Amino acid sequence: MQQWIARDKAVNWHPYSQMKTSNHIPIVRGEGSYIFDGNGKGYLDMICSWWVTLHGHAHPYIATKVFEQLNTLEQVIFAGFTHEPAVVLSERLLALLPANQEKVFYTDNGSTAVEVALKMCIQQSYQRGNRKSKIVAFRNGYHGDTFGAMSVSARGQWTSPFADMLFDVLFIDAPTPENLQASIAVLRDHADEIACFIYEPLVQGAGGMLIHRAEDLSVLMRACRQLGIPMIQDEVFVGFGRTGTLFAADQLTEMPDIMCFSKGLTGGTMPMGITTCTEAIYQSFYDDDKRKALFHGHSFTASPIACAASLASLDLLLLPETRASIKRIVDSQAQFARKLQDYPKAKHVRQLGTILAFDWAVEDGNGYFSDIQQRLSMFFMERGVLLRPLGNVVYILPPYCATTEQLQETYEVVIEALKRDRL
Repeated sequence: MQQWIARDKAVNWHPYSQMKTSNHIPIVRGEGSYIFDGNGKGYLDMICSWWVTLHGHAHPYIATKVFEQLNTLEQVIFAGFTHEPAVVLSERLLALLPANQEKVFYTDNGSTAVEVALKMCIQQSYQRGNRKSKIVAFRNGYHGDTFGAMSVSARGQWTSPFADMLFDVLFIDAPTPENLQASIAVLRDHADEIACFIYEPLVQGAGGMLIHRAEDLSVLMRACRQLGIPMIQDEVFVGFGRTGTLFAADQLTEMPDIMCFSKGLTGGTMPMGITTCTEAIYQSFYDDDKRKALFHGHSFTASPIACAASLASLDLLLLPETRASIKRIVDSQAQFARKLQDYPKAKHVRQLGTILAFDWAVEDGNGYFSDIQQRLSMFFMERGVLLRPLGNVVYILPPYCATTEQLQETYEVVIEALKRDRL
């Protein structure tokens, strides 16, 4: 295994890694809730490999459907052509989304799904002749690492090298009963300039698994609707069952104008992003003038293979046994959240759907660069559990195939860490 670590370090540059001080474990296979390293050691993947692997690793049903598609049509340019997997996936997905979602635009990941959404809103305003350019977003948000997505995400050490290159954004707090009126006042004061409002519904994932109430977000969305401000709902993280319902939208009383999806879309099999929108937004580009088209795309737009994987993942997600498994995980996470209240090091315990998080009490300061992150990660990995804290925020995000015994094993490792005087 050391040979592979050395060879990897000689040629590869890993994401979110300081390469001078980090090593990367060679993984040779996955099965269900587990990934296995080069020595055969298994690790319970309790973060779904960056929140994507809904049904576990190497799921045979998804693999079979991908194999069938590979032997039928692996790729075709989506400009000027279409294919059955893309048509069927769009039909099935739109049938599950809020009723106002009418059209699907395919991209390749969550960041580009957001880029497309932003471009839809800005170009729509431009083509209507009012040139609205301000965008509203939540503080502590994260929407991706491309420039538009960075611009509407939290500013800090990640984005500081590019600060002068990011466009201006009006940042407001995620909604609470106490700040709602202040946020609505900001929207009202700038309504004539606002091209759109983008937000992560119910849970701000990379910001530290910060949770806000559906009731409060619905009030804010209603204000946007009354002021004529288009809404972009980024469900890249929370979509496909994470919040306990199929989509966070299912818990809201208002409907967004645009929605963004990725991560769990293909069941973690391969990259794909989707941006859906209303008929009104689509019609603002529908014209005899070719210059009014949405000029965005990439070589693998609507990849037939990724569409096949997405359809297979959707089949699994809608099975009664999967829905029962999600409920079981939700209940288990809620029970463990109550147990965590007994441990002083576990602060601000929070849970929504299958997502459980808490802040680890630290002396060196909170945040992504807290020293506790590496120490906790190593502690968990040594005990065969993959948990990757966001700084001092520990979170558990199981795949839907996780058994009650696997969840309990994860909880016991977390409790063992909490009981330690020092890690």
